[in-house]
Amino acid sequence: MKTILKRAIDAFMSVLILFLSSPLMLILWLAVKRKLGSPAIFSQERAGRNGKIFTMYKFRSMTNAKDESGELLPDEVRLTNFGQLLRNTSLDELPELWNILKGEMSFVGPRPLLVRYLDRYTDRQARRHEVKPGLTGWAQVNGRNAISWEEKFELDVWYVDHWNLWFDCKIIAMTILRVIKRDGVSSETSATMEEFLGSDPGKERNH
Repeated sequence: MKTILKRAIDAFMSVLILFLSSPLMLILWLAVKRKLGSPAIFSQERAGRNGKIFTMYKFRSMTNAKDESGELLPDEVRLTNFGQLLRNTSLDELPELWNILKGEMSFVGPRPLLVRYLDRYTDRQARRHEVKPGLTGWAQVNGRNAISWEEKFELDVWYVDHWNLWFDCKIIAMTILRVIKRDGVSSETSATMEEFLGSDPGKERNH
């Protein structure tokens, strides 16, 4: 029952926020296209509930600047001040409302990660896929990109085991505070989050 109610709330709120934010999204689309290039919307395959692959949408926050050999420059070079502003305010996440409306994501849940990570999780870490991925989540309000992958996954699994609608409301309220304070947007060693290469080699992986 609570899963059905959560989906109903997701659908209603995504339609409402998409309608109210459409002028802002148009302005952002034009600004991103002018400052960072086309396409203004960044799309990428991510792993959703039960590992099902879907296409996630975000506003572009980095340029496509390349070196002499045609390889993309490091993130910290391609991430402009404007792109950093989008990330700090989480405005780059607005297009994910479409993913929520389509039922691929929820407002609250573990963040959807790259498809190539699927065979790098331990069995316990893979439990993060037992629920829909979210626009925000328990890991995001407890460090976001400033904590390790292992810490994130433990928080994700804790959410899977304990979530309810009141807990989701608490996470959303905490998210708003984190966005205002701009906490944990980047890791300590990178402009974004380092790639997850797997946990300790001795641990059992999920395949």
